[in-house]
Amino acid sequence: MAAEPSPLGELARVFARLGSTSFGGPAAHIALMEEEIVARRGWLPRERFLDLLGAANLVPGPNSSELAMHVGWQRAGGAGLVVAGLAFIMPAALITAAVAWSYVRFGILPAVSPPLGGIRAALVAVILGAAWRLGRAAVRSRALLVEGLLVLIASLLGGNELFLLLAAGALGASWKAGIPGFVRPGTVRVLDPTFLGLTLYFLKIGSILYGSGYVLVAFLEGGLVDRLHWLTRQQLLDAVAAGQFTPGPVLSTATFVGYLLLGWPGAALATIAIFLPSFIFVAATSPLVGRLRRTPWTAAFLDAVNMAAVALILAVAIRLMPEALPGLRQGAIAAAAFLVLARWPVNPAWIIGAGAAIGALVL
Repeated sequence: MAAEPSPLGELARVFARLGSTSFGGPAAHIALMEEEIVARRGWLPRERFLDLLGAANLVPGPNSSELAMHVGWQRAGGAGLVVAGLAFIMPAALITAAVAWSYVRFGILPAVSPPLGGIRAALVAVILGAAWRLGRAAVRSRALLVEGLLVLIASLLGGNELFLLLAAGALGASWKAGIPGFVRPGTVRVLDPTFLGLTLYFLKIGSILYGSGYVLVAFLEGGLVDRLHWLTRQQLLDAVAAGQFTPGPVLSTATFVGYLLLGWPGAALATIAIFLPSFIFVAATSPLVGRLRRTPWTAAFLDAVNMAAVALILAVAIRLMPEALPGLRQGAIAAAAFLVLARWPVNPAWIIGAGAAIGALVL
């Protein structure tokens, strides 16, 4: 009889593959995880997956990376948390570091290939498919459906993600029952980057960053460009672009910045510093997720947060549409991909690959 696969080995393989192939930002990562973890492998029921997503949304840090850590905890405790988190983060960090080396060595970023248009169109369909599946599990009442629609509208109007999640949770429960910067604003000081300064800066970012990877851009521009003058604005844009077109967490932008400033040691320190707070937050909160279901008002709070999280995923897909679907051909790719995902249990990786192939042929 074949031996049972090791939970840690399974976690490492699954999340390393996801970290190596999941393009498109947090919403796309979550969609791919839902398909892999819930639909294909049955590691978690969809309701528990939603609870973990809600918990990840309530603490600072990259949501998709923290979701991977939560899943790791559910499968294999503290060791699983570390293995799943590292397996998901490390491919992106290594790829981004290689891109940073190429950037410093040759002075340019790699060219983005034509299939990217097809990939973006397919990703919109993948995100919509996840929102559809998770939404069916999250809508437990008409009140939750109304709440989700309100969060969707508020998000599209520019509402803060954390505020919307907390407000939704508080409303649901009621129905049922700064780390300072290194330089003060307004001052201008030109300091050479140091290993300690770089580490502390990205520790601060990882400890207070809410929202998508785009929020990271505002932090880096205000700190590293305007106040510390460690980067030019063009270098910042190139770093963000590298984090966007490589797979895995967008926060691998920190790896790129660390390499630009202090070489390979800087890349390692920046990566560790920006992700370390997430491991701590998830270790502190993951054991509490199950307890939230034990009392009516905390369960109602979590139900509302989950509904709000689905609404935020849907809002991301809607905001991506103008850029990802600029013409009829991209729209047709997205529509066909969504219909396939809605009708058959297809691995989204195949959908994205097909989108790339079709994009190379027709776009």
